Amino acid sequence: MSFLSSVPDWVANSFPYIRIVLVCLMVAIGLALILVIMFQPSSSSGMGALSGQRDTFYAKDKSKSLESVMKKVTVVLGIIEGVLAILFFVSLIISRYNLGY
Repeated sequence: MSFLSSVPDWVANSFPYIRIVLVCLMVAIGLALILVIMFQPSSSSGMGALSGQRDTFYAKDKSKSLESVMKKVTVVLGIIEGVLAILFFVSLIISRYNLGY
């Protein structure tokens, strides 16, 4: 953990403000993620065989549909949320190390 000792004091002292910003961003992205997931249509792809439904042209070309865009947005928001969480805990570890806890 020798790399933690190379952090200047002014950077270590600014970590509480950085963590406040990170938490606010995580809450906002979390709410956006909840909304995107809630507005996605349910996918019951395995149920078509039981009811005798066949694939339509629309079902085969879903790459440009709203459903596909929403799935991509969900993945991107989830990755951003994970990166922000990692940054939050790294800033917490660095500030704890510099304070001597």
